[in-house]
Amino acid sequence: MDTKVAVVILNWNGRKFLEDFLPGVIHHSSKEAEIIVADNDSSDDSVAFLRTHFPQVRIIQNELNGGFAKGYNDALKQITADYFVLLNSDIEVTKNWIKPVIELMDSDPKIIACQPKLRSYYDRNKFEYAGAAGGFIDKYGYPFCRGRLFQTLEEDQGQYDDVAEIFWATGACMFVRAVEFIRMGGFDERFFAHMEEIDFCWRAKNRGFRVMYCPASMVYHVGGGTLPKRSWRKTYLNIRNNNIMIFKNLPPHHFGLKIFYRLVLDGVAAIKFLFDGGIYDMLAVAKAHWVYFYRISQLRKERKSEKHYRVTKMYNRNLVYEYFLRRKKKFTDLDPSRFS
Repeated sequence: MDTKVAVVILNWNGRKFLEDFLPGVIHHSSKEAEIIVADNDSSDDSVAFLRTHFPQVRIIQNELNGGFAKGYNDALKQITADYFVLLNSDIEVTKNWIKPVIELMDSDPKIIACQPKLRSYYDRNKFEYAGAAGGFIDKYGYPFCRGRLFQTLEEDQGQYDDVAEIFWATGACMFVRAVEFIRMGGFDERFFAHMEEIDFCWRAKNRGFRVMYCPASMVYHVGGGTLPKRSWRKTYLNIRNNNIMIFKNLPPHHFGLKIFYRLVLDGVAAIKFLFDGGIYDMLAVAKAHWVYFYRISQLRKERKSEKHYRVTKMYNRNLVYEYFLRRKKKFTDLDPSRFS
C-alpha cells in the first residue's frame, strides 16, 4: 500500500528522547503514518534500543553525521510518501496532530510546507521558541514568530488560533510536500544545522509556493536538545547560515544596502557579546563572517541562477529597532501593514 504520510525523526545520540517521546508518536500516529527514525551515525545505543523496544519502527542509518540538513536529505531520498513530517526527537505530539495539517495541505497544491502550533514542553501554556505559531523574517533576515520575538515568549491565550500563511515553518515539526522537497534538492547541506528550513521555505516562496500554520494541530517541544541555548557554536551557525541565506534569497530591491546594514548589525551584536562576557560568542561572529566572505564568489554564481521576488509575509522593517528601541515585545505590536 502506498504511504501518504511518513513521520521521520532524525536522531543523533538521542536515546533518552526516543525513550520518552517515541511511544507517544506511535500511539497518536501509527494509524495515519509510517514512522521512521533516521539515525545520524549515533555513538550511543539508540539503534540497538530501537530494534529491541520498537521493532515496528523503520530505521534508516545514515553513514555519517551530516547535521540536520544532510541527515534529512539522505534519509528522505529513501522514503516514498506524499508528505514527509520532519519531527524532532524531543517533541511530544498530541491526539489528532496529523489529520488537520494534511487536510489543509490537500486543499491547495501550492502549499508546500505547514507547521502546527508549538508550545513549550516545560512551560506548557507558553509558545515554544523554535516555531511558536508560525515563522517570519524582517527585511534584514532576522527570524521571529507569532508568539515569539527574540527571547520574549507569549502565553497562548488563543490569540493565534487562526489558520494563517507564514514565511517559514519550523524544522522542529515541519510537514512538507514530498515530491517538491526532493525536486528542490531538499535542504542546503552547507548549513549543517539551524535556519535550513527558513532557507528552504524562502526558496519555495520564490517558486510560487505557500507556507502555512495550522493551529488545530499542537505539539510540545523541549528545545535545545542538541546544542544548549547559550552556545558559541550555535551563535556561529546562526550568524553564518543567516548571512548565506539572505545573500542567496533577498530580492534585488536595495540588495546591497540591506547586506551592508546586516553586517553592521552583526558587528553591534559582537560588541554586545564582548561586553556581556561572551568572548567566544564574539569570536563566533567573526568566524561566521570569515566563512561567509570566503564563499561570496560561489554565492554570487548561485544567486545569478535563481529568480528572486519580493515574496509574501516578510516584515519590511528592522525588527532589532522595533524590539529593542521601540519596545515592541509581541507579534501583535508590529504594524500589520508592513508585512508584504
